[in-house]
Amino acid sequence: MQIAAETVVSFHYTLRDDSGKELESSRGGTPAVYLHGARNIIPGMEAAMTGRVSGDSFSATIMPEDAYGLRDSDRVQRVPIKHLAFNGKLAPGAVVQLSTSEGMRTVTVIKAGRHSADIDTNHPLAGQTLTFDIEILDVRNASAEELAHGHVHGPGGHHH
Repeated sequence: MQIAAETVVSFHYTLRDDSGKELESSRGGTPAVYLHGARNIIPGMEAAMTGRVSGDSFSATIMPEDAYGLRDSDRVQRVPIKHLAFNGKLAPGAVVQLSTSEGMRTVTVIKAGRHSADIDTNHPLAGQTLTFDIEILDVRNASAEELAHGHVHGPGGHHH
């Protein structure tokens, strides 16, 4: 079965940045699973997966515009430390949670002071060209419940 809209795809991946440094991998762990066509993964990855079948192994290089977007310098700001959730010492490069009116949001610390911190609200991979080494494990039709909810459900059904 080919990967197309309304299919559920299970795959292993290794993600590398444009210098070739490995950033993360699902290999040796649980494979990634998503509902194709429901915007559950970055657009460039979804495009690279379309038409593939179980057993395919390939590499896909995704430009920033089709991954996590371009870096936006307007998304750097200074906030009081009391609005950040973190463990240990706050240091540059730390990925922490920012309390906002819409809930918690992941941000990266640029500079930490005694009372405030400069943070970057861009996705940590924004502006980067990414390469995914992918192995398709399984492709199946999505269930009616998965289609109605717009995402994959685990074994046994609904787990919200």
